[in-house]
Amino acid sequence: MTLLLAGIPMTSVMAEELAKETTETLDPTVVTATRSPESITDTPYTASVVDRKDLDDHLIRSIPDAFVAVPGVLIQKTAHGHGSPYIRGFTGRQNLLLVDGIRMNNSTWRSGPVQYWNTFDQENLQSIELIKGQGSVLYGSDAIGGTANLISRSSGFMDQSGFFSQGRSHYRFDTNSESHVGRLEANIGEGGKWGLTLGLTGKDFGDIRDDAVGRMKRTGYSEEAFDLKFETAISDSAILTLAHQYLNQDDIYRWHRTIYNPGWVHEGEQLIGDQSTSGAKAEIYDQERSLTYARLAGSVDGSFIDNYSVTLSYQKTQDSTYRDRTNTGGNIDTKVIDLETYGFDLQLESKVGPGSLIYGLDYYRDEADASAARNGTFRPSSRPVADDSTYDLLGAFAQYQWEATDALKVTAGARYSYAEAEWEGYRPSGASEDQSGDNHWDDLSLSLRAMYDLSNSWSVYGGVSQAFRAPNLNDLTGSTYSLNGINSSGSVDVDPEEYINYELGLRYASENTTFGVAAYYNDIEDQIAGVDDGMGGSTATNAGEGYIFGVEVDGAYRFAENWEARAWAAWQDGKAEYPSVINGPMEEDTIRRMHPFMGGASLRWTRTDDRLWIESRVKGAATVTNVNASTKASGNDNTRVPTSDTPSYFIVSLYSGYQVNENLELTLGLENLLDDDYRYHGAGQNEPGLNAILGVTMTW
Repeated sequence: MTLLLAGIPMTSVMAEELAKETTETLDPTVVTATRSPESITDTPYTASVVDRKDLDDHLIRSIPDAFVAVPGVLIQKTAHGHGSPYIRGFTGRQNLLLVDGIRMNNSTWRSGPVQYWNTFDQENLQSIELIKGQGSVLYGSDAIGGTANLISRSSGFMDQSGFFSQGRSHYRFDTNSESHVGRLEANIGEGGKWGLTLGLTGKDFGDIRDDAVGRMKRTGYSEEAFDLKFETAISDSAILTLAHQYLNQDDIYRWHRTIYNPGWVHEGEQLIGDQSTSGAKAEIYDQERSLTYARLAGSVDGSFIDNYSVTLSYQKTQDSTYRDRTNTGGNIDTKVIDLETYGFDLQLESKVGPGSLIYGLDYYRDEADASAARNGTFRPSSRPVADDSTYDLLGAFAQYQWEATDALKVTAGARYSYAEAEWEGYRPSGASEDQSGDNHWDDLSLSLRAMYDLSNSWSVYGGVSQAFRAPNLNDLTGSTYSLNGINSSGSVDVDPEEYINYELGLRYASENTTFGVAAYYNDIEDQIAGVDDGMGGSTATNAGEGYIFGVEVDGAYRFAENWEARAWAAWQDGKAEYPSVINGPMEEDTIRRMHPFMGGASLRWTRTDDRLWIESRVKGAATVTNVNASTKASGNDNTRVPTSDTPSYFIVSLYSGYQVNENLELTLGLENLLDDDYRYHGAGQNEPGLNAILGVTMTW
């Protein structure tokens, strides 16, 4: 099941070991994004944990899809191979993505909904953990809407005895797009001494279809992934982990801007513009990324330092775009970024006075090369970021947790951040030669949280957390395609974004029931936004003040031995000041992609022997009426945002699983049973219509 309500993920020391402890209880025992293990009911935050069982039971296709039942998250998909969760109104580089506690956000990430969250293999995950509105104290820049931590699979060698060898294969097929996903993995090792996990995943996604648009040609794509993790106990109190992950995606079409998008007519109303004659012949994104890291984590007896974790990481990514508009008298444009990221993370934990102190520092360095061409000719002004550029991000943090009384726990933290950008090959539009430059910023972020137990079951929590986002290379020197295909340029004059998150929550937890409600308010200052440059494009600039506020509710109830029900809902609104044109006066407008009232519910029956289960699930959203007025009026995004309101939807699905024997499990999903045509607000395509999905898992 999906484990939600107030709690936090951790990111380092024992993440791999703790992940496997997640159970099917209504109240999970641990989460892993506070940088320390803690019961989900003991944390002064609102968080969600999606475990491996939930991913398998609901045949989840991608990382963004994993958040479908998390209140306060809107899943935006510009393309079938993309996906950018809006967490409490923020997306892309205004949320922080971690893998095993290692920072995935880099300085080339562009603004708005992005593809990067779909460049991780969900088949390799043990769990996904999300903390909302955390602020920048623990992990630094970008942690505004939320911080998500993807915990990869582990051999679990510490729980084994003697030599062990295990294997698992998984196959997924869906009828809507005739897609195939295959996963093969193996675990070998010696209990208590060492363990090795190897995994290989292949994916061939076909073109999706729905009742209104029909077959959406060129929405399919292919993906290959490989992962390896070696763990060894180098002493009774220390574990060394060596890991490598690789993923490659090919031929992901940004479908909504191509000739294959025929428009969308819903209940007789034309909603999305027909691009069959004016769209691009092709607009293709290819993504390739790898992560390699070494981590030493353990404990020290009789020392001021109780626990420690040291991580060295190396990432390599290639982000390429190909656009062909020769069918409309245009050009063939290519953009490529080659990026290397070096990382270091040190985390320490000590008992200090009546509480516990977690402290440390982290450092990441990006080295980027970029190129662009038009019709095969070098075009320096179109490079996606400046060529031969670097970006350094350094932070030092400390967080103290104090149990003031048996009922009251107080958490206070601070982080100092320093960011520096340098670039050589930057060619602004109209310039005749490359320009070089540099800039730097620093910030002190604070956080104060508290939780008070009203009784054995009821507790209240809340606090204030500051967040900070330093301008990245894309903000400063970027040149990308945005909205309906207009050019979006960076500006070397932008300043950091600053936020203050306020949150108040109430939760109830007992053996058979959990319930939580949280209200939040995010104060926005100097958010970087793309503004009309008066020449058919947009330029990055700091907007004025703004805010987002909302309410989230989630509850689960096991009302009989074999029956469990769950329901969730969320609502939000927000406004900010933007200039209608660059250097123009500020005007208040609705923030883009504010989700409407959304919610869902599920009912699950499990046979007493746990071998058979059946679950019904519904999800829905109200009509979106508070669309950003400037976007709607300009028509610059009318291939994603309807010319009228985004229609409401109500989707019914069924899932079931059967454990045939000890080594074989079958899972069946019947999604969108009524074959409704619908899309998430701001998405570039409709979601699939009626879809039967089969999952087969074998273990040995």
